[in-house]
Amino acid sequence: MKTKRRQRASRPAPSRELAELRVRLAEAEEALRAIRTGEVDAVVTAGKAGLQVFTLEGAGHAYRLLIESMNEGALTLTTDKMIVYANQCFANMVRCPLGQVMGSSFRRFLSAEDRATLRSLLKRAGHSGSKIQVQLHAGDGSQMPVQISIRRTAKDGINRATIGMVVTDLTEARRTEELLRALTHRVVQVQEDERGRVALELHDHLTQLHCAILFRSQILADELTARDEPLKKEAMQLREMAGKAAEEVERISRNLRPSVLIQLGLVDALRGTITEFAERTGVSVKLDCEQLATRLPADTELALYRIHQEALKNVEKHARASHVMVQLTKKGDIVQLTIKDDGIGFDPERPPARRKRKADLGLLGMRERASYVGGAITIKSIRRTGTDIEVRISVPPSVTATKLN
Repeated sequence: MKTKRRQRASRPAPSRELAELRVRLAEAEEALRAIRTGEVDAVVTAGKAGLQVFTLEGAGHAYRLLIESMNEGALTLTTDKMIVYANQCFANMVRCPLGQVMGSSFRRFLSAEDRATLRSLLKRAGHSGSKIQVQLHAGDGSQMPVQISIRRTAKDGINRATIGMVVTDLTEARRTEELLRALTHRVVQVQEDERGRVALELHDHLTQLHCAILFRSQILADELTARDEPLKKEAMQLREMAGKAAEEVERISRNLRPSVLIQLGLVDALRGTITEFAERTGVSVKLDCEQLATRLPADTELALYRIHQEALKNVEKHARASHVMVQLTKKGDIVQLTIKDDGIGFDPERPPARRKRKADLGLLGMRERASYVGGAITIKSIRRTGTDIEVRISVPPSVTATKLN
């Protein structure tokens, strides 16, 4: 009898049991209502085998089949980044069982830096959507470059799943970019080799031929008498034309293979190019640069020199500028080349098809030159105001600079 009394005493009061049952019944009814209205995509239950996820079928079954057949990851998150739905493709991306993906936090698959970026982006993201590229951290420790397309869905006051995501694997795209970049770098190298060969041909053959013409025309002019004054005048004009042709061939050869850059360095090469440009075009050019205590890597010097050349070419052909400023500085391990002009400028946002194709190719070439040596280029232009081109390249810390007077 005493044992039975103890058992009865340990049982909860009937009123307490009834209250608990009412709460559970209300929760079950709410869950059923949400399922019927399509507010729930999946149900997560806890059992002896751990968390289990059951994807619901209903009015949106055909839509879910489409999502599951995608070659891209699809997710639905709550506002606190909890995954309430994920397709099998995303589970394959992160190399985790689907049951372990749903119900977990999406942040576990991102680095701390990418989490902060995503958090900032979500604060600004509207219903129009936004995109971000991150490294997805898989369950086995591997990483995958992906692009995440984010779109907020409308809140209805009950459903907490307010963020939709599509995750695209960028592995093949990145590999293709690397191959194209390597090909571009190879093309640049072949182009420089070909320029050197052509410059040598011009110097060794055409320059010598022009010198011979100059010499022969001078002899012809000297042998003509006063009675042959018209012919003598023609011979002198021929000599003058041959001299100008020789100077032009020398200029082209010098631009193709900048011997000053090779022998004296970047600053002297920039100064020589600016002097020749100002004399030939009449455009005022100011040079403000620092003398580097040691030489930059050869490919870095060449990239900066070629970008400088292309910028001046654009000024001559398109800018209609009166003044140009060229500045070379070094801060820390960054060398910066800036070219500014006061020309007519252009609209960088304008579709390339409406701009001059040659100018676009020149800008593309400058970007590729900077990328080739691990640098970056920024081009800012305003119509009727001018254009600023800024190139930044990282160099070894041992390279120091001193200000030129």
